[in-house]
Amino acid sequence: MAQSSSEGVPHLRRVGTTQQLVVKGRPFLALAAELQNSSMTSAEYMESVWPELVATNINTVLGCVTWEDIEPVEDKFDFTELDRIVLRARDFGLHLVLLWFGSFKNVQGISTYTPAWVKTNPRRFPRAKLRQAGGILQTGDVLSIFHQEGCHADAKAFGRLLAHIKKIDGEDSTVIMVQVENEVGLLGDSRDGSVAAEARFDEAVPEELIQFLTRDWNLLHDDLKVNLKHFKGVSGRPGRSWEQVFGKGAHTDELFMAYHYAKYLDQVAAAGKQAYPLPHYTNVWQPFGDGEDETNVPVVAGGEETLEFAPSLDFISPDLYLNHYASCCRKYRHRNQPLFIPEQRRDEYGARRIWTAFGSNQAIGVSPFGIDTVESATNPFTKHYALLKSIATIILDAQTRPDDLVGFHIDELAADGGDSFKPVIKHWGGYELIIERCFVFGKPGPGAGMVIHLGDARFLLIGWGFQVRARSLSPTSTFTGFLRFEEKQVVDSDTGQLRTLRVLNGDETRSGIAAMMPAEDPDYGGFPICVTIPARTMIAELAVYSIQEEDEI
Repeated sequence: MAQSSSEGVPHLRRVGTTQQLVVKGRPFLALAAELQNSSMTSAEYMESVWPELVATNINTVLGCVTWEDIEPVEDKFDFTELDRIVLRARDFGLHLVLLWFGSFKNVQGISTYTPAWVKTNPRRFPRAKLRQAGGILQTGDVLSIFHQEGCHADAKAFGRLLAHIKKIDGEDSTVIMVQVENEVGLLGDSRDGSVAAEARFDEAVPEELIQFLTRDWNLLHDDLKVNLKHFKGVSGRPGRSWEQVFGKGAHTDELFMAYHYAKYLDQVAAAGKQAYPLPHYTNVWQPFGDGEDETNVPVVAGGEETLEFAPSLDFISPDLYLNHYASCCRKYRHRNQPLFIPEQRRDEYGARRIWTAFGSNQAIGVSPFGIDTVESATNPFTKHYALLKSIATIILDAQTRPDDLVGFHIDELAADGGDSFKPVIKHWGGYELIIERCFVFGKPGPGAGMVIHLGDARFLLIGWGFQVRARSLSPTSTFTGFLRFEEKQVVDSDTGQLRTLRVLNGDETRSGIAAMMPAEDPDYGGFPICVTIPARTMIAELAVYSIQEEDEI
């Protein structure tokens, strides 16, 4: 996995099984958001957007740089608009992740952001062919990856872009990452049906792919193995076509395309890395799932295997809208690659889930899409990011000890009263902690947060809508109780220093039963006494103790 060794350039740093983004020598938690597709093509348009981004507690903005804008005429580059945008982001104290809309954009991987001189010259830049019923070939709105002219021109433009960013921003690190293309893939067919593509499909499978799958079989993601069942029987017989090696079907077509897309993207990314070695990634659209259904299996799951053939990319990122969020996060942490979610839902449903990404999957950042068309006052991320911003240093430290950290999200009860949230159980410091919905007298509400094991029998609780119960794991324990429960306030967000705002007890612990982190407006169900008082800071430290048989008279 490619990483920069220069401390002055934003880069990835591995700590155990965790990788963190380092900006200006310090670990950085990207509380990010992506703009609408074409918003960042105009510095004038962005003038009204920057203040709203700051008010939403965002620290990183994902926005496009399009090939057609920076190279409208071949070999004549214009970065005027981009320069204005970088300078204004810097003025507002915001970082940028540049999204390179080059050869491919959107889930269809279409080529609509290519310059006119590419679009109008299909002889030099051939299109992919989609196979239709009756053997008819339809010209796709997408460059074929089986011709080198498009790749070479794209790589040249991308390299010039990164060289320019280094020149204007190398000392400031306003730009901290770049995305190479966007959601590459072919929609409308399982593979390109052009003459060049068919010839490549009939050739022998590249030996490097055969060797990789054979060598790393036991390390492959289980989902990928499902789609490679046929391979096991022929893995030692090189010189065979794709269908002979992998079997006939869409899974082989898509594996064929994934391999060649990886090679294409690597050439583009390599040009950028050579010019300015920022972290480079690409994003992946997920196959449609059924809400929180975990059963939808992509052909190539997790992304890490793709990096074998695109070593100039640092990681692969999932766009998460309609799939099981926690499951996808785990898949894209496969083999300890860093997790960054460049696109996801921007509503409260999506906002709750980011705690699972940061807490249980050590995400370096998350990014709701379309942030410039929702006001900060009504944006649910404003609240979530405010809390995360105040404790980012604490989270970054805890992420280096992933066994001591868990994040979770709690959704609304179903219409029939069903509860999709299952209590989270962790064994830490000789105790079993049970994390569950916060008790209320009326209808329980949603919540989100994380719990960090601070060592021994001390725990930091962050968030709302949940409670924690504890039980000693000692076989001789006769009682487990709360030694201290304190609401904490951030003194210094840069250092993570906290101080005690108030000591909680009594009603806030249900008389010693559960350490409660209530929501802002708990339902009392008509009960006349307001017991579950909302926490002001949504940060609390809990210390527990137990009594052993030998301690008692």
